[in-house]
Amino acid sequence: MREERATVIVVGLGIMGSATAWALARRGVRVVGLEQYAPFHALGSSHGKTRIIREAYFESPEYVPLVQRAYELWDELGERTGRRLLRVTGGVSIGRLDSPFIVGARESAQRHGLAHELLDAQEARKRFPVLALPDDFVALVEGRAGILFAEECWRAFCEDAVRHGAELRFGVRVHGFAPDGEGMTVETESGRLRADRVVVTAGPWSTTLLADLGLPLEVRRVLVVHVQPDDPTRFRPEVLPIFIMDVPEGEYYGFPFLPDQGVKFGRHDDGEVCTPESVRRTVTDDEVRWMTGVLQRYLPGAAREVLMTVTCLYTMTPDSHFMIDRHPEWPQVVFAAGFSGHGFKFASVMGEALADLALEGASRLPIGFLSFRRLAKTQ
Repeated sequence: MREERATVIVVGLGIMGSATAWALARRGVRVVGLEQYAPFHALGSSHGKTRIIREAYFESPEYVPLVQRAYELWDELGERTGRRLLRVTGGVSIGRLDSPFIVGARESAQRHGLAHELLDAQEARKRFPVLALPDDFVALVEGRAGILFAEECWRAFCEDAVRHGAELRFGVRVHGFAPDGEGMTVETESGRLRADRVVVTAGPWSTTLLADLGLPLEVRRVLVVHVQPDDPTRFRPEVLPIFIMDVPEGEYYGFPFLPDQGVKFGRHDDGEVCTPESVRRTVTDDEVRWMTGVLQRYLPGAAREVLMTVTCLYTMTPDSHFMIDRHPEWPQVVFAAGFSGHGFKFASVMGEALADLALEGASRLPIGFLSFRRLAKTQ
């Protein structure tokens, strides 16, 4: 078998692995990235046209410094590649006053001094005329939220990583890896590679590649619909920002109208448990009716017709927070997994953190609350 050597091997080139390869290559590291599928495939969690980025982070105030660094890196990547990666639209979180979406966003905003407004339902309907909010709802408005153009982000990482000397190989399946002195040997279907360090960013395939850790991950199938409004001008980004909703029908997120995707609307809190191999990629009429019904209830006129549907995979941790850490037995291996449906916006800073862990064994970024050890203790 052919044997090669690299300084760092990155296993999995979705958005997190591509970001890591980019961060490593920019430091002059000999990095080889391995991906089992074709570039920019639609089988994992990184595909699709857009993702939301938010600063007043309801999930925990501890994410705010990370997302602020992510903004800086997205801007830098866009400047380097000449691609438009981010559009700021502002954002609105919708729910009752005691909703985690509202309570958490207010806590993050207050702790970090972020500009925000809390509107009652009447004020929200006046500010955003397309919203049909119940009288007992409120809306928290923040200014820096916006849209990441996901496919452009993914391509930008790969392009600039290669420009800096990274070698990205697609269609290469990794069978496993094992310690080799102070480094690691990685076995693939096309040969053996050796490296000083290995970074595993395998998304929903992480439980297989890191089987020895017994990662407490659950993979879910989630659904997104793209719809054409009655009057697109009423839903354009200048009028409607990105939005997240905690409503009796569940937790949802959405985007204003964009010409190449219509209004995008997805469910965040529910999905069939599956594996990457068993996931149901087809979408039923009943599912579409449910999604468009909810959207029409709170944004009347948003869903005149369905343009397309997309399935995606969430890889969930028990507490819905990420895992980024060094392997407890093999310090040559670092990994990130369990991004729980809200990780994409952090890819730029996660790549930086994983590069730190791989090369230095620690990071100055505040990632301690995302350690695997917090979950390992509860297993």
